[in-house]
Order: sequence, then structure tokens, then C-alpha cells
Amino acid sequence: MGRAVRPGRDSERGAGTVLVLGVVAAAMLLAVGIAALGAAQNARGAAQAAADLGALAGATALRDGFDPCGTAGAAVTRNGAELAACEVLGGGVVRVVATRAAVGPAGELGSARATARAGPRESATARR
Repeated sequence: MGRAVRPGRDSERGAGTVLVLGVVAAAMLLAVGIAALGAAQNARGAAQAAADLGALAGATALRDGFDPCGTAGAAVTRNGAELAACEVLGGGVVRVVATRAAVGPAGELGSARATARAGPRESATARR
């Protein structure tokens, strides 16, 4: 004769294994999410630094009579990003937009984008 199934301990055998597997899967998903967030933040910071340096280089080149966007593009590239846009505004101001792709799972979401402006400060009479 077969063994009768009795409610109790035997009917829940293996439930702890399923619970542990669920907790481990949730922890791994959380770790991947945190890693992706960190990679995206790193890409954003690198893009901002490249845009800042590119704008400063472009404004300096414009002041000295050189090609501001070519200089800004070279500075952005040297800092690991791509030049998305460069614009010479009035008064010697250069505006630069830089992009940089994130590494790892965050790269699937797109590129980080940053904008920076550099040039002479407005005079007090021009602001009024």
C-alpha cells in the first residue's frame, strides 16, 4: 500500500529552498540595478567633465583667434566623450554639448549628455 500524505512537516518539505532561491534572485537583481545606476552616474560625470573642459578650451581658442569648435571637439575627445554640438554665442561665449555612453547594463539605456558654457562674464551694464 502507498503511503498516505499527512498534513504537517512532510507537505512543506523543500519550501525553504524555494524561499532562499527567491531571496537570492531578488538580491542579484538589486545588485545589477545598483551597478547599472553607478555606471550611468559615472558616464554622466565623465560627460560633464568633458563638456566643461571642451567649453573652456573653445572659449580660450576663440579669445586667441583660433577655431573654437575644433579645439573644443579635440578636448572633449581627449576626455573620453563625443562632441554632440558646439555653438559660438555672442560676446566670446562657447557652448558645448558632449555625450558619453555608459558601460555595462546602463549602456542599453542610451548615452549620458552634458552641456557647458564658457567665456567672459557679462558686464554690469549689459545685465541692466
